[in-house]
Amino acid sequence: MLLIGNLFQQLYNAVDSYVVGNYVGKVALAAVGASTPIINMLIGFFMGISTGAGVVIAQFFGAGNTCKMKRAIHNSIALTLVMGVVLTIVGLLFNDPILKAIGVPSEVFSEASTYLSIYFWSLIFVMVYNMGSGILRSVGDSKRPLYFLIFSSVVNIILDFLFVKYFHFGVAGAGYATLIAQAISAIMVMVVLKEIGFDKEILLKIIKIGLPTGFQQSIVSLSNVIVQSYINVYGASVIAGYSVTIKIDGFVNLPLQAFNMSITTFVGQNIGAKQYDRVKKGAYITTA
Repeated sequence: MLLIGNLFQQLYNAVDSYVVGNYVGKVALAAVGASTPIINMLIGFFMGISTGAGVVIAQFFGAGNTCKMKRAIHNSIALTLVMGVVLTIVGLLFNDPILKAIGVPSEVFSEASTYLSIYFWSLIFVMVYNMGSGILRSVGDSKRPLYFLIFSSVVNIILDFLFVKYFHFGVAGAGYATLIAQAISAIMVMVVLKEIGFDKEILLKIIKIGLPTGFQQSIVSLSNVIVQSYINVYGASVIAGYSVTIKIDGFVNLPLQAFNMSITTFVGQNIGAKQYDRVKKGAYITTA
């Protein structure tokens, strides 16, 4: 289930690249490619935070502590909304300076700026979906996040072709297709997870576990941003070629991501249930 879900998650940006590359041109493909490492860095950081939330929720679930589990869920959603608003504002304010800092060439800059700014508007939806799906997985529900993601991915693919190929919106069309699809997936998750609130003790526990993981994932993505800055000096054609390779690399990593997500939930639930032998067995089997 997780592997299939990750596959559809990867399709979001891959389809954007395919459509703009085939129906707009290499400059548009380069614009999407130049923006991708920045997007991945932000998502990587937040995925670490959501991992922390998932661990806390899985532990309460494994221990049978329903009251604290619900409070952890509500805290996670509240934290997501606050972080989403802050990162969106910061991203929109520093959209162009970030692209200049990594040396995006002038021929690509305008379209890269357009695509990235639209993505910043969709960031809160991305975060809500990822946090919500992580919460559902931490209590053993991997089916509904998958169904939500499949539906929104299909919407994204349809809108990509509609906006770019038929309405000729260019790179902006790909961005708007992603925004709408991400909003749909976020709304579907929020319908399942309705209540929101803060609890200081549980919130600190989520942050304590999530921040190191978030920094770990964002550091890896930051290295890709730096590599992208080296690539950018060679112009649109090289940026476009490199971005295609990165998409393939993303698909190659999908099985590892699925194992990582599944063992995190498994370990969290069994620590909560004090089944430490199962924790060790699970870790050994997943590593093998």
